[in-house]
Amino acid sequence: MPAGELLQVALFLGALVLLSKPLGEFMAKVYQGERTFLSPVFSSTERLIYRLSDIEPTVESGWKQYTGAALLFNLVAFVTLLLLLMFQNLLPLNPQGLSGVHFWLAFNTAMSFTTNTNWQSYGGETTISYLSQMLGLGVHNFLSAATGMAVVVALIRGLARKTSTTIGNFWVDLVRSTLYILLPLSMVLALVLIWQGVPQTFARNETTQLIEPYQANDSTVITEQSIALGPVASQIAIKQLGTNGGGYYNVNSSHPLENPTPLSNFLQMLAILIISGGLCFTFGRMVHDQRQGWAIFLAMLILLVGFLSVAVYQENSGNRALTPLGVDQKATAGQPGGNMEGKEVRFGPTNSAIWATATTAASNGSVNSMHDSYTPLGGLVPMVLMQLGEVVYGGVGSGLYGMLIFAMVAVFIAGLMVGRTPEYLGKKIEAREMKMASLVLLAPIACVLIGTALACVIPAARASVANPGAHGFSEILYAFSSAGNNNGSAFAGLSADTMFYNPALALAMLLGRFLPMIGVLAVAGSMVAKKSVTPGPGTLPTHGALFIATLIAVVLIVGALSFFPALALGPIVEHLMVG
Repeated sequence: MPAGELLQVALFLGALVLLSKPLGEFMAKVYQGERTFLSPVFSSTERLIYRLSDIEPTVESGWKQYTGAALLFNLVAFVTLLLLLMFQNLLPLNPQGLSGVHFWLAFNTAMSFTTNTNWQSYGGETTISYLSQMLGLGVHNFLSAATGMAVVVALIRGLARKTSTTIGNFWVDLVRSTLYILLPLSMVLALVLIWQGVPQTFARNETTQLIEPYQANDSTVITEQSIALGPVASQIAIKQLGTNGGGYYNVNSSHPLENPTPLSNFLQMLAILIISGGLCFTFGRMVHDQRQGWAIFLAMLILLVGFLSVAVYQENSGNRALTPLGVDQKATAGQPGGNMEGKEVRFGPTNSAIWATATTAASNGSVNSMHDSYTPLGGLVPMVLMQLGEVVYGGVGSGLYGMLIFAMVAVFIAGLMVGRTPEYLGKKIEAREMKMASLVLLAPIACVLIGTALACVIPAARASVANPGAHGFSEILYAFSSAGNNNGSAFAGLSADTMFYNPALALAMLLGRFLPMIGVLAVAGSMVAKKSVTPGPGTLPTHGALFIATLIAVVLIVGALSFFPALALGPIVEHLMVG
């Protein structure tokens, strides 16, 4: 691999490490109600929101009330988006005159954006009006991300507080996540993207003359092209920062107007992971021990580097099926080399693999290349990252609370091995916490495996598969891995806008998002009431190398035991067949 390719990987990882800690420290101040440099700008707006919404910011609630508020808010958000999509033809800001979205596609899309999945069974520029993009999808990009951030902060309070009954105020956490974190970062990134050439306009589509007219299959000579415009930059900024991932254009971030330059590509990749990485240090500061935040951050980083190395190597090695044909896949001055099927020449295999790894390590799902065209083992990497529960930084909020649940499981196993009650951050981990942890970890796994099994035996579902054999199975497995873990990316050979996949994937999104969320808040409510105990000689320190290694092992073992048989039928056997 050329040195320049390695430099790109190093720059990406270095920027992630350098920026995560200061952002995490800032977010901790926001959630603890401390003054920040943005307080003079937004504090009056925050108070006005509370006043208009009749919210008393100083009143906190227990985990049941917190959970009820989160579920009710998301229910209202879902219904609102569903109606907006179905009746967008009757509403303004629709210069292309797009029709309303049919019920099952609107149902799937509304569930997708409410759950921070952002799975898309449609082409954005040909289906969704400007108003639906902004008031519907754009608003939900903020709110679904803020919901995940609120839940993880509630869990952190549950771990940090002692003998308490409250874990915070959901409405306050939601407002502060949006107002002080997501909105300012999105505004800055959107302005940079506009500078780089991403459209931000209410104008109609532009029509331009083709340099070389071509003849269509029906002998019609095509001389013009319609270029889709709209409020794109504002959507792209929050789609990346909020780990949403839903593209304004059908081909997502491989579109030259959605991602026009090397700088826009780098910043969008970094934006996918930056808040999730920063939340590790928010956790450390709020539990008054930054070593805990570093331990979680490093465990995630080691997993990310490991999977990224596999993806970059596989995609730069090229397609083995083309080797016997004499195809030159080596990098030269005239070509990037490697497996270039489904990739933009301006990004090449390395930047494509970095993006594919980052977007599935997080619950983002945006793409700058087509994962369906990756080598079998290159495509296995994003699939496995989703199946691990997307805890390698993961979605904003959801990634960290998933990893903290894995941390409790790790100390529980370690405690059993030495014959003493396990503890995490000075609190005992008992049967109730393990039952809820099982719900958090197993609910997405069940959604993926049951959904995949049904899709393989129902004729209407099998009819959506364009590729037979192992790769077709991989497409189905990837779709349910993406929905059940709230990612949103896809192996593109699957026709998903059908009477089977629209409701089936929507159900997987619903259960994969809210069952773990309920379990996490139940754990927060249980832990917040516990007293702190003094660590003994058999207590596993949760900030050292041994804990990091144990945590990584538990994450990998749970994923391997759950998904290895399915992976063996898909990408692994496909790799052997290609060889």
